[in-house]
Amino acid sequence: MLHFYSKEKYSLIGYNYQFLIVLIMVIFVVKINAQSKKSIKPISIIALSNLQTGGELATRIHKNFDRIESERYQPNKVFLTDEQSGNWPGDTEGRTILGLVMNAQASHREPKYLQQIIDLIPSHLNSKGYMGKIQPDGYMDEQQLSGNGWMLRGLCEYYNWKKDPQALSIIKSISQNLFVAGKGKYSKYPVENNSRKMNGAVIGSIQEKRDGWILSTDVGCVFIGMAGAIQAYQTIGGDDLKAVVQEMVDKFMPVDPVGLKMQTHAYLTGLTGIARYYEISKDKKYLDMLQKSWVIYKQYGMTENFENYNWFTIYDAWTESCGVIDSYILASKLWQYTLNPMYLAEMDLIYYNAISHAQRANGGFGCDNCPSAKVNSLKVIINEAWWCCTMRGGEGLSRVAENSYFVSNDTLFVTRYCENNAKFYFKNNSHLNLTQTTQYPFSNKITFNVSNVQNAKNVVVKLNALSDWTENFKIKINNHEVKAAKSNGFYLLSKNWKNNDKIELSFDQIVRLEPIMNTLNGNKLDKRLFKGPLIWGVAGDSTVILSDISKIKQINPMKLFVGKQKSEFTPLYHLLDSTVVEKSYQKQFLFRESDCNSVKNLVIKQ
Repeated sequence: MLHFYSKEKYSLIGYNYQFLIVLIMVIFVVKINAQSKKSIKPISIIALSNLQTGGELATRIHKNFDRIESERYQPNKVFLTDEQSGNWPGDTEGRTILGLVMNAQASHREPKYLQQIIDLIPSHLNSKGYMGKIQPDGYMDEQQLSGNGWMLRGLCEYYNWKKDPQALSIIKSISQNLFVAGKGKYSKYPVENNSRKMNGAVIGSIQEKRDGWILSTDVGCVFIGMAGAIQAYQTIGGDDLKAVVQEMVDKFMPVDPVGLKMQTHAYLTGLTGIARYYEISKDKKYLDMLQKSWVIYKQYGMTENFENYNWFTIYDAWTESCGVIDSYILASKLWQYTLNPMYLAEMDLIYYNAISHAQRANGGFGCDNCPSAKVNSLKVIINEAWWCCTMRGGEGLSRVAENSYFVSNDTLFVTRYCENNAKFYFKNNSHLNLTQTTQYPFSNKITFNVSNVQNAKNVVVKLNALSDWTENFKIKINNHEVKAAKSNGFYLLSKNWKNNDKIELSFDQIVRLEPIMNTLNGNKLDKRLFKGPLIWGVAGDSTVILSDISKIKQINPMKLFVGKQKSEFTPLYHLLDSTVVEKSYQKQFLFRESDCNSVKNLVIKQ
């Protein structure tokens, strides 16, 4: 069956035959979409060991790995007292385990201290087998549940990787003796609108005691614990744990995060838990809730460079990389479940403008300001949130790596363009390798070299069309330009793949002005300047007014000049830039237009 054709070979084909080819392609597209939606999985499900990540993402992963193996996170320092942790038992330890486990799998590098940390956990558990003190008078402490939730998440990922029975035993003791022991109390957790006091700082603290709960300024952090309990249930099962998970899920589902002024990180982590529960239960109501919640988050919880406000509708605050990581994971899950290309674009926007800005030169992750109608620049609030965000960065970067490819039956989805080498296994003992070479988004070219092919004649390769910000997308196979069917944000290629086949992509990236997302916090006259997926800004404390973006000169991949402006425009994206530090850094990226000469879209050809 033919699914693309060479211009040279088929230029004389008659109209009827061309129509037949188009009809076959349409039928093929519908069939493949129907199949792929049923069982699409990221490459990690096949095995993250089949992916070798290179380029800038590999640099980030290794630098973050180095940071989480530095002295602060080593076995003799990582276990904290309640006082040292600010009453977050298990939080630092669990996130550290999670970051190390994910970085190790993504980098294929054995962690230096992880086994020692695992071996020390039993000596730091209380007499009932979980982290922190045993609460008096039957109270439930949501910060304790949250911290132990991170322990569950880290240990579950570790157990799924290493099958260590010691880790499994700890998962069971935390689940049974802390979470299951609270059965009946989760339904009484206070989530009524405006029911919580708001006096939070960058590290959440105990707020008050009521309704049988010890409550936090990180409003809703009990649902971080829920995400851990759901992963534990997925790992170990059990009717008692299932009943508690269902009680927590039922409490979470109707919550109004805006009315409650919930912490966005807690809400997003809870949503990632709901995504996992959807995978377990297959109940569509959870997917419907996730999609509706994503709209709410974008409207009231996402900043203009795709980071997050720390609490819903509290705009004079800061971002939190933990929440940004959660938003990326959730966007990727929503794409996986729905194949809606909107989520595919949002994954790149979050990665390049939020995650890549928040990672600091030492590999850790920090917190930024929330630009607004009054503050048109991005600034650094905290150089590094070493107690939480740095370790979550390990999971986030690893998820970005695994989301490079998805597989469904004999269909391969290329969702991200980045340097890597990957092995893919399909039905009927067919397989192939792809080596991807690119400097995207700082280049308009991408190359795939095919190798180690066996029986891959039915494999369909779907290429992300980058529809939101490219034009003139061209595809060559073995130096011959082909036309490919396009569906749901992908170009489809199918042939009898052979060793040494080469796929080449080229395109032009569009320069455009886009409006702000949150008019409650921003000025609706402000615009953001994009080229491709990147937001561009001007460093320094002076205010720049955009005049005419129809005249843009690109000096190099990291530098633009706009119209008659003398200012250099550079991306918010950076790769471990040592100048992105507290007080000395700011970059304007919200601009006003001074006249009506600007155009909506402008293609810059490199």
